[in-house]
Amino acid sequence: MTYSNYKKAFKQLRVKPAVLKKYVKHNAPKQRSCGKASKRCTITGRVGGHVGKYGLNMCRQQFRSIADKLGFKKYS
Repeated sequence: MTYSNYKKAFKQLRVKPAVLKKYVKHNAPKQRSCGKASKRCTITGRVGGHVGKYGLNMCRQQFRSIADKLGFKKYS
């Protein structure tokens, strides 16, 4: 089960609290202590193309859109 569709079943299981509790227990994504999936973009939630330098913690697409506001300059 992927990260995006984990909570889609909540709408159907809302009327059955016991089944919902069991679903959350067994299907929730586990917390990662290391690896690619442990760092997510703070804006979009993506795991790929992560820029973590200087504590930015965002994906490269969002970094490109706000880099000039942060004071970065493009050379080349």
